[in-house]
Amino acid sequence: MNGIGRPLIIMGLILVAAGVIISFSPRIPWLGRLPGDIYIRKAHYSFSFPLTTCILLSAILSFIFWLLRR
Repeated sequence: MNGIGRPLIIMGLILVAAGVIISFSPRIPWLGRLPGDIYIRKAHYSFSFPLTTCILLSAILSFIFWLLRR
């Protein structure tokens, strides 16, 4: 059981960071509005797919996890 403590702490910190990001995301003006993000608005529906934002967040998270593995 000694080896399970560190992964649980790391997962908890990741969840806390995700919660903070989600809480403050409306205050980040560029999140979801980068060039390359797809937003379609018609008369009866709207569709939003933040493609560039997803790619940017994926690259940032990949870099962070790469640093943690070293």
